[in-house]
Amino acid sequence: MTGYGRAVDTVNGRELTVEVRSVNNRYLDCNVKLPRSLTFAEEAVKQAVKATISRGKVDLFVSVRSEGGEDVRVSLNQSVLEGYLDAMRRMVSDYGVRDDISAANLSRLPDVFTLERPEVDEDQLRADLMTVVVKALEGFDAMRRAEGQSLENDLRSRGQTLLRLVAQVEKGNAQTVVDYRARLEAKLQEVLANTAIDESRILTEAAIFADKVAVDEETVRLRSHLQQMDTMLTTGGAVGRKLDFLLQEMNRETNTIGSKCADVRLARIVVEMKAELEKIREQTQNIE
Repeated sequence: MTGYGRAVDTVNGRELTVEVRSVNNRYLDCNVKLPRSLTFAEEAVKQAVKATISRGKVDLFVSVRSEGGEDVRVSLNQSVLEGYLDAMRRMVSDYGVRDDISAANLSRLPDVFTLERPEVDEDQLRADLMTVVVKALEGFDAMRRAEGQSLENDLRSRGQTLLRLVAQVEKGNAQTVVDYRARLEAKLQEVLANTAIDESRILTEAAIFADKVAVDEETVRLRSHLQQMDTMLTTGGAVGRKLDFLLQEMNRETNTIGSKCADVRLARIVVEMKAELEKIREQTQNIE
């Protein structure tokens, strides 16, 4: 399911910003991007994501800014500097090159300066970061819940539409048998003229036809599947994969009904059912 969450907070002198974004995906694919100073907290962040999200391609970004900058000490590495100066002076003296030694040139040489950073309490920094991560995930989850409610309403509406179509199939299927018997009797009367018609033969033929086009089992199973879908939506949780499987079963029953249709009107209803199922399938891809 798609979603977005963002949280910014200043904790112990550091401004921490966390952004969470996700798009639909069959499984959970979590990508965490941390600044170098926070890479030690990557596993803790991923575990927090997994505890909240079970499906989707998730990208989580973290940035950090220290108030007033870090207390970094820069010191001159005298022994290294003196080694550079001595070598340069010999170069000028022995090879007659121009003496253009300057502080700017020297400062660009490797290891002339030493940077001393204060020791970081990783446990404390990890804890500070996780408070902001949790806030971002809470905002992300709130957005998903709002979207999920809209999806639930849409799926329930389409489920009711399917139930109405199933009822039309059941009613139309019964009428198809009645119409077939009437056509059969009329045809026999036309062919046999004044000859007495064997009523038992008409009943037998009608019974065979009724058995051939009967869709009772399929419609009963479809109603059961739709009831299961309603129960899943009521129960909540991560139901995306279950709904996906259930839709496969509903498609199978609908296809069987279509193969038994001996009436154009019923065939049109089956087409409508397939269209609704496809719309439900598309929405299911957005559900965790």
